[in-house]
Amino acid sequence: MMVVVTEGVPPSLRGRLAVWLLEVRSGVYVGSYSVRVKEMIWNQICQGVGIGNAVMMWRTPTEAGFNFLTVGHNRRIPIDADGFPLVAFMPEEKKKK
Repeated sequence: MMVVVTEGVPPSLRGRLAVWLLEVRSGVYVGSYSVRVKEMIWNQICQGVGIGNAVMMWRTPTEAGFNFLTVGHNRRIPIDADGFPLVAFMPEEKKKK
């Protein structure tokens, strides 16, 4: 199982993802593919994300049972805690007056 969540990406990327994956909600795609196809989809996401952001999660035979990659600017950043994937929050950027 593979899940992709996008925010603020160009319509061209959303259309491309909809070719390979089922869009169950706006910007949320699911599917089940081999490692090779998953990597090809991730490369397409990285090339087409624009000013948006995306995360791809998939099942793995690890303690957590999953792993994920992110691309683009987001307050949530992935961290590795002794091989266990976690998410940290960056502080909010203060708006300049």
